[in-house]
Amino acid sequence: MLDLMRKHAGTWMIKALLGAIVVVFVFWGVGSWTSQREGIVATVNGESISLEDYRNAYNRLLDQARQSLGANLSDEMLKTLQVPKRAMEQLIDRTLLKQAAEHLKMKVTDEELAQSIRSTPAFQSEGAFDRRRYQQLLALNRMTPETFELSQRDSLLVEKLVRLVTETVKVSEAEAESWYQWNQAAVAFDFVTVDAERYKNISVSADEITQYFERMKDVYQTPPEIQVRFVRFAPEAYQEKIHVTPEEVGEYYAANPDRFVIAPTVEASHILIRVPADADSAVVEKARERIQGILKQAREGQDFAQLAKQYSEDDGTRERGGALGSFPKEAMVPPFGDVAFATPPGQISEPVRTRFGWHLIQVAKVNEGRTRSVEEASGDIQNLLKSERARNLAYDDAEAVYDDASVANDLSGAAAARQREVQITEFFSRNGPVKGITQGAAFAKAAFQLPPGIVGEIQDFGDGYYLLQVTESRPARTPELAAVESRVKQDLIREKQRDQARKDAQVLLDDVKNGVGLEQAAKKIGLAPRASGFLKRNDAIGDLGPEPEMLRTAFERSRSQPLPSEPIQTSKGYSVIHFSGRQAPDMAGFEQERNQIIERLLQQKKFKAWEAWMNQLRDRSQVDQKRDFNPI
Repeated sequence: MLDLMRKHAGTWMIKALLGAIVVVFVFWGVGSWTSQREGIVATVNGESISLEDYRNAYNRLLDQARQSLGANLSDEMLKTLQVPKRAMEQLIDRTLLKQAAEHLKMKVTDEELAQSIRSTPAFQSEGAFDRRRYQQLLALNRMTPETFELSQRDSLLVEKLVRLVTETVKVSEAEAESWYQWNQAAVAFDFVTVDAERYKNISVSADEITQYFERMKDVYQTPPEIQVRFVRFAPEAYQEKIHVTPEEVGEYYAANPDRFVIAPTVEASHILIRVPADADSAVVEKARERIQGILKQAREGQDFAQLAKQYSEDDGTRERGGALGSFPKEAMVPPFGDVAFATPPGQISEPVRTRFGWHLIQVAKVNEGRTRSVEEASGDIQNLLKSERARNLAYDDAEAVYDDASVANDLSGAAAARQREVQITEFFSRNGPVKGITQGAAFAKAAFQLPPGIVGEIQDFGDGYYLLQVTESRPARTPELAAVESRVKQDLIREKQRDQARKDAQVLLDDVKNGVGLEQAAKKIGLAPRASGFLKRNDAIGDLGPEPEMLRTAFERSRSQPLPSEPIQTSKGYSVIHFSGRQAPDMAGFEQERNQIIERLLQQKKFKAWEAWMNQLRDRSQVDQKRDFNPI
């Protein structure tokens, strides 16, 4: 188990991966665990999986691949992705989970389902569930509320299964300490880096350029491009049609009292002495002594602002005497906010430590909280209601044009009939940019998902709703050598430079293995060794920056085997290292990180527990797949 954790030491995504087990079931669309259809492609413990369910699953995975890769999706990539196999595996797992839930007598109540939907941020406006937004988003995803709610109920059932399987998973103190020792260990080594760019006199012939181009043609392909006809429905264009009455303002004010509460604020200044979050106890104590000395000066009458200008290590506030302005408690990291609000005006706090370091806080003023009157809030409420209604009108207009356009895939005609302006883009690739479009990346992604000539469904790019139709496309193509010759030449020179760097690094390594000192061997090729100092697994190596392969190799070396088996490829060339020492971590820092480490390891273990449970479920089940069906 710890080996897995160590391999993923720098990964904070385990929790997200665990969540993905659940999320994959949310947007299954048509079809459910209870669906029964003709055309059987497999049985799971006697329960059938229909051909229609399989095709739906297959098409959803295919859509996901197209969204990710767009026009770059090739037949070869599809083979690599193994879409048919993954679609079948998802259906089998879905059926197994349904059967397991039934066996355990698990259910999702109507109230649990309703609460889940109400609390989904995507379905909320201003923090409250918005039924119209809910219906619009489902429509954009081609789903009915009934279909989504059935899928969401299935998703919640999976969540319950996940909790049941993982609730007993624990992380011991010994595991956490072992992980900390592994992650905080450090090594030191001497190294010589052979930079490829040191070889300045590389020449290439015309024949070599031609041969290199033939070998690397795919690299120089121009990406597929498309041109798009579109109509934008901008909410601001509908503002003048909307009138908000005083009665509506009053109703909104009465229905949303929490939105008009002005939180208490504090006006304060601070002095910061920075301390890294993972600093050892000696560094922390030394910084605390410095801040105590500054506090002593302040309490003896020296001006706090001048002390801040002299000592504070907060670049953003030092020049203005540490002034932070007014802020609510939630705007500051704990416990800074708590201490600031607990310090009386005119007083200076005791030193307080946050993840940034040690602070002194001088409070100048406390502003009491209050509730804005309806008269004060009237203008904001009117603007908010106008904005919401303008978006609704824009969507309604977009929906009407879409309904007309989708019949004959005639966006221009449908827009003209409703006096809407049609615009046409220049040609653009999948990664954009799209000239004249604010959200160019999102626009390009949506456009590349559309089949040519088809009017796409309504898209929300933040600045309004859009209807898109691809008018023309240009496939990826390989240019003539003359068009990219200068680029090809530079790429070939860089390849030759790296080859020469590798050869010289190999000569250096061979010399050291044969008993020549590292310094002497490096001198033969005009270089000199450098000392790394003690480095942890994810540290940067001086001005080389992050070089994970060098560090990985260094941690595998020892005094008895100080050299790598071959030169190490780096971002700039090749390196040879010579191990010089290993340093165990200072366990005094463990207590500071203990809770975060345990939480991280807990999520990793939960993920593994779920994976093992699913494997057991599959192993003890009878799954029969039919081989004689057309997967698409």
